[in-house]
Amino acid sequence: MVSEHTSSSHAQVLVASNRGPITYTLDEDGTLDSKRGGGGLVSGLSAVDDKLWVCAALGDGDREAVRRGVGEPGVRMLDIDAEVHADAYNGIANSVLWFVHHLLYQTPVEPVFDTEFRRQWAAYEAYNRAFAQALAEEAGPEAAVLVQDYHLALVPGMLRELRPDLRIGHFSHTPWAPVDYFRLLPDDIAEQLLRGILGADRAAFLTRRWSDAFIGCCTEILGGTGRTRIGVHGLGADADFLRRRSHEADVDERMAALREQVGENRKTIVRVDRTELSKNIVRGLHAYRTLLETRPEWRERVVHIAFAYPSRQDLSVYRDYTAAVQSLATEINGAYGTDGWTPVVLHVKDDFARSLAAYRLADVALVNPIRDGMNLVAKEVPVVSDHGCALVLSREAGAYEELGEDAIVVNPYDVTGTAEALHEALTMSVDERSGRTKRLAEAATALPPQRWFLDQLEALRQE
Repeated sequence: MVSEHTSSSHAQVLVASNRGPITYTLDEDGTLDSKRGGGGLVSGLSAVDDKLWVCAALGDGDREAVRRGVGEPGVRMLDIDAEVHADAYNGIANSVLWFVHHLLYQTPVEPVFDTEFRRQWAAYEAYNRAFAQALAEEAGPEAAVLVQDYHLALVPGMLRELRPDLRIGHFSHTPWAPVDYFRLLPDDIAEQLLRGILGADRAAFLTRRWSDAFIGCCTEILGGTGRTRIGVHGLGADADFLRRRSHEADVDERMAALREQVGENRKTIVRVDRTELSKNIVRGLHAYRTLLETRPEWRERVVHIAFAYPSRQDLSVYRDYTAAVQSLATEINGAYGTDGWTPVVLHVKDDFARSLAAYRLADVALVNPIRDGMNLVAKEVPVVSDHGCALVLSREAGAYEELGEDAIVVNPYDVTGTAEALHEALTMSVDERSGRTKRLAEAATALPPQRWFLDQLEALRQE
C-alpha cells in the first residue's frame, strides 16, 4: 500500500485515460510543439478546474516532453516503455478487447490465444499497473478517481489494493460484449477483466444495454457484481460549441467547396467516420450502390459525401479496410459517374471544419455501425443541420436508445434494407424532416459533456 504521496499536488479529482488532453511533436530542430485535443472527454473535464489528468506518452514527442520535464499544470504524462505500450495498446486493447466488445472476430479463424497473446497480456498488466501506481501517488486522501475505458480495465482493482481510501469509478466508452461472446476470452483473462473493473466503487456505461451485458457477464462468471454500483450516463453533444464552431469562416469555406463538388439541385447523403472496422463503411457504400441500381431516378440527383478518416493504420487489418473503402468508392464512381456528376465524394484526410460543413449540408445522415458504444456523429448532425436532416441509424449504435424514435432504423448487416431506408430518407417531406430534426437535436443534447462528467463525479462521491 502506498502510504506517502510523491507529488505535492494531492489531487482530489483525478482522471486516467490512455490519451490525454495534449500531445507533443518533436521538430527537426529539437523544439517541442504542443496541440490540445478535442472530443467529449476533453470537453467534459473542463467542468472541473482543480483536477489531475493522468495519461500515457503516446509518441516520441510526448516521451521527449516527459524527459525534459515539459508539461502543463493538471496533467501527468507517463513515459511507459514504448514496446510495453505498443503490446498493451495495439496487441491487447485494440486487437482483442475492442474486437470482443464490438463482435468483430471471424470466429472460424480468430481469435487464437497463444503464447504471443500471453506475452502481450503481461504488457497490458504492466501498463495498467503503471497507471495505478501513478494515481496512488498523486491522489489526496479519499480523492475521486475516474478511470476511462477498456485500455485501463485492470486499474480499478490494482488501485483499490494500493489505496483503499479512494473513491474509484470506471467508465466504458465502448459497448460491452454479451456473455457468450465475452467468453471467447480465456477463462482466467475474462475473470481478471471483470474483477479489475469491479475494483471500482462504481462502473458506468453509455447505455442500459451495455450495463446489462456487463452485469450478465459478472453474474455468469463471478456470481454477481459484488459491492460495485452500476450506472448509465449517455454522453450527449455539446450544442453551444457545435453551433458556434459550425458558423466560423473556415467552415463556410469548406461548405462552398463541397457545394461545388456536389453540384446544383442535388441531395446529399453524408457520413463522417474513422475507417474503423465497426463503423461499417463498406456496407454503407454497398447500400448506396444498391440505391443507384434499384432506384435509377436518383442517378445524377444525389451525392454521397463520405468522410472516412484513417484510423489505427499501424494495424494491417485497418490499412486493408481503408483501402477497401477507397476501392469501392472508386468502383461506384466508375460505374455510375458522368461528366457532371460524381456519385461518391470521398475524403480521407481528417478535417473537422469540413466535417461540420458536411453536417450543415446533409439532407440525410447515414450512421450504420455494426456496433458502437454511442456514436456522437448521430447526435451532432441534427444539432448542426441548416435545413433539417433525416437520420438513417443502425439499431446497434448506442445512440439508438435515445434517437431511435425519430430516426429511420436499420439492421447494419442488411444492405438492401439500408438502401430502402436511404430512399425513404431522401423522399421524406420537409415538414416531417424538420420536426424529426428538432426532436433529435433535443434528445442528442440532453446530457452535454460537462454535465455528463459532473453527474458521474457526483454519483461517485455519493456512493
